[in-house]
Amino acid sequence: MVYNANCYFSPVAEEKLIADDLIVQAREATDEDLFVVHTRRYLNKLKWSFVVATITEIPPVAFLPNFVVQRKVLKPLRTQTGGTIMAGKLAVDRGWAINVGGGFHHCSSDKGGGFCAYADITLAIKFLFERVQGVSKATIIDLDAHQGNGHERDFMDDHRVYIMDVYNRYIYPGDGFAKRAIKRKVELEWGTEDTEYLQKVHTHVEGALNELKPDIIVYNAGTDILDGDPLGGLAISPQGIVKRDEVVFKAARRRRIPILMVTSGGYQKRTARIIADSILNLHNLGLIDKELATSGAVNPKVEQMIRDSAKDLTNLSLQ
Repeated sequence: MVYNANCYFSPVAEEKLIADDLIVQAREATDEDLFVVHTRRYLNKLKWSFVVATITEIPPVAFLPNFVVQRKVLKPLRTQTGGTIMAGKLAVDRGWAINVGGGFHHCSSDKGGGFCAYADITLAIKFLFERVQGVSKATIIDLDAHQGNGHERDFMDDHRVYIMDVYNRYIYPGDGFAKRAIKRKVELEWGTEDTEYLQKVHTHVEGALNELKPDIIVYNAGTDILDGDPLGGLAISPQGIVKRDEVVFKAARRRRIPILMVTSGGYQKRTARIIADSILNLHNLGLIDKELATSGAVNPKVEQMIRDSAKDLTNLSLQ
């Protein structure tokens, strides 16, 4: 598992909730890393605070000196991006990896938006294609409540990448051009609930992986599908989210396809606990390494580690 630099490491490792050799601290993506996907023109735009304010949808950022924006806003996002790149290689090596962070699926090579400044999903896949032998096909399973228009634009004409996207049809970004890249599109209605949602996820995950067996699955596991999320507009229960992740991991592990999970969007205080519950459920079912956690009960320290990792997205501090 890959965590951001501000994560809660020591007590978890000491109590053997997560074995030391399963924790990898994310490293900040360098300019050289980012140039694998991003244009120099786009990265130069991020040197303007008002551009970052627009991308992150935090208006006060526009009034901050850019050196503050780089340190307080963009560096945490670059670290999460580095975590996704690292997790891609770990997934190939170990069969699975989870980056508690990342999933910036609205950012493409030359445009950010929707709080997504770096195209970490595109970067992870391109790094694997270019630098890891035997990886030549990828499937993106995007189950965030929003359409993943960033990676869709990046892989529009790339037949090596199969995209499945399940999202609320009525919300941001509504990118009609990017939808042309989706091989398996599932558009949901307002207030979709567990039974319908899980049936569609199961049917289409199985269908996607039967249609093309990839060398890597990138699973964008947004929790903004949760009932009450202010941006997602869906009505999935915490148990439904845990079951959704289980469905995806079972499909991948049964076919022996490496899977990289990123946690993407989620805008409620309950989100960290649900991610912790899901990871523990995957462990208890034997879908990820058994050293991951100790018992079926939710351990508050696992939850705190996830909460600390996620806070770069949900509670940016500009102090």
